[in-house]
Amino acid sequence: MITTIGATLLLGLILGVQHALDADHVVAVSTIVSRERKPLGAAAAGLFWGIGHTITLLLVGIFVLVFKKTIPVRAALSMEFLVGALLVGLGIQILWDCWRKSFHTHSHSPGRKHIHFHAHNQDHHHRERHRRKSLLVGMIHGLAGGGALVLLVLATIHTLLEGVAYILVFGVGSILGMMVISTVLGLPFTLSAKWSGNLNERIRLLAGAVSVVLGVLVMVQIGRLGGLLSVA
Repeated sequence: MITTIGATLLLGLILGVQHALDADHVVAVSTIVSRERKPLGAAAAGLFWGIGHTITLLLVGIFVLVFKKTIPVRAALSMEFLVGALLVGLGIQILWDCWRKSFHTHSHSPGRKHIHFHAHNQDHHHRERHRRKSLLVGMIHGLAGGGALVLLVLATIHTLLEGVAYILVFGVGSILGMMVISTVLGLPFTLSAKWSGNLNERIRLLAGAVSVVLGVLVMVQIGRLGGLLSVA
C-alpha cells in the first residue's frame, strides 16, 4: 500500500514538471519575464505562477474529492477558452508597450538626450505587480488544467488526504519546472537588455506576437472545433 502511494506521488511530481512544459504555460510566462532585467526576477515569475497554479488545483481537487463531482465538459472548455483569451491579452500588452516606447523615443528631437529617473520604490512596485500578475496567470491556468488532473486523482486515489498530498506534490513539480523554464526564458530578455535595447525590443515583439497567435489558435480550436461556441 505504501509502495503504491509512493509511486502515485512520484508520478504526480513527474507529471507536475511535465505540465509546466505545456506550450500555453511557456508562452504565458515568456510574456511576463519579457520585462525582467535579472535572472532572479524571471525565476520569481515562475515561482509565483506555480504557486497560483497549485492554489487553484488544490481548491478544485478538494471540491471534486469531497463532493465526488466531475468537472462538466463545457466548463472545462470555457476555462481553456479563457486561457486563449488571456494569451491574446498578454501578447497585446507587450505589443502596446513596445509601440508606446517606440513612439515615446521618436517623439524627441534628434540629438537630444532624454534621461529618465526611476525611484527605488517604483522598482519595488514593479516587482510586486509582476508577482501578482504571475500568481493570477497561474491561477487561471490551474482552472484550465484542473479537469484533467482531478480526473486522474479520482481514478487512482480514494481518500482526501492522499488526494491533497498528490495535488501538492504535483504542484511542487510544476513550481520547480516553471522556475527552471522561466529562468531559461528570461535569459534572452535579461542579456539583450544589457547588450542592445533594440534587440531586446525585437525579442519582446516576437514574444508578444507568438502569444497573440497561440491565443487565437486556442480560442478557435476550443470555440469552433471543441464545440464551445456551437449552437446547442
